[in-house]
Amino acid sequence: MKTISSVKFKKIIFIGMLILTLIASSGCTGESSPAENAEHENPAEDAGTATGTDELTESAEKTVTDGFGRTVTIPGNVESVVCSGAGSLRYLVYLQSQDLVVGVDSLEKQEAEIEGRPYALANPQLKDYPLIGEFRGKDDPEKVIDIGPQLVLKAGTTGQAPAANAAEADSLQEKTGVPVISFPYGSLNNDERKAEMYSSLWIMGEAVGKEERAEEVIAYIDATMEDLEKRTADIPESERKNVYVGGVSSAGAHGIISTEPAYAPFLWVNANNVAAGMGADHADIAKEALVDWDPEYIFIDTGTLQLGNEGAIGELKTDSSLTGLSAVKNGNVYGVIPYNFYSTNYESVLANAYFVGKVLYPDRFEDIDPEAKADEIYTFFVGKPVFSDLNGQYNDTGFKQIPL
Repeated sequence: MKTISSVKFKKIIFIGMLILTLIASSGCTGESSPAENAEHENPAEDAGTATGTDELTESAEKTVTDGFGRTVTIPGNVESVVCSGAGSLRYLVYLQSQDLVVGVDSLEKQEAEIEGRPYALANPQLKDYPLIGEFRGKDDPEKVIDIGPQLVLKAGTTGQAPAANAAEADSLQEKTGVPVISFPYGSLNNDERKAEMYSSLWIMGEAVGKEERAEEVIAYIDATMEDLEKRTADIPESERKNVYVGGVSSAGAHGIISTEPAYAPFLWVNANNVAAGMGADHADIAKEALVDWDPEYIFIDTGTLQLGNEGAIGELKTDSSLTGLSAVKNGNVYGVIPYNFYSTNYESVLANAYFVGKVLYPDRFEDIDPEAKADEIYTFFVGKPVFSDLNGQYNDTGFKQIPL
């Protein structure tokens, strides 16, 4: 339930008293002369200057507690921001607030042959903004000052202690004089990190006046996950497919041994990830382990193609230790859209889940066209149906069986 802040309440009382004073004054003195009218053309402004300046000025600001427990005073109506750190600008696009951007980091300005970020494909104009510093939160305070945003939205460094992230935000704020709101990026791999992600979306939404959109994004993610899970929840353990995802991008392209033990699409469609139990984050496995696991299905993150020689796909074709895998012999190797590109593109994670579900349990996803569903998801998050453009970056190998 929303409450009226003390500042707003004081302002309401002040204005009410002012109106009563004006009415009483009019009743006692009758009509004023033109000279008197000219002298008091804006009584509210005069009275505010005399007695209420502090209240009126205060009401133009608000305080926000960021994701690392810092209390930050920001303008009440933010009209210009810069985003610092991996994923910060993505969240701002999710909140449909990219028009507030007045500067970007070095990665956003790069001209690359392969662009794996849906929000950047949907908003090519972002490359044209002034530079605030290097990517991954290495901001240049002087550049930020020159640009003059009202607010910096800073994604914390993943894996760094909250106190260290808070200290970085404090340092940037002190050097620039611009309020800095910082937050963890979070993830959808477990409840704790999902709570972080949702909190960060809400904090950013509160800061830029997009609370309703933040709630909408959170509700959409929850509803999508619920839909995926309920389609397969009753599949007996003995009938759940054994699966593996390889070539997972992580700070660049990788080969077949690069995987995600808690790969969310597998979790959501109740598939058995053969690499589960190796932690919640990215892992490199031994090829011998993959041979021992011998999964029924292998999904390839098509970001691997950036390695050359087809990356993980080339390994499955030519590495004698892998060509005997059941998935390879049975033609059960499929491409999924890369999702790790300057942190996680959650819209791609959700889209991949529907494709994975369709491949593994087609009867449970018979109403789903994975490409059409992907475009529905991309449109919700970034405003445009960019699946074709995104898949084209990777030779259209996503959402297809990969011939070996």
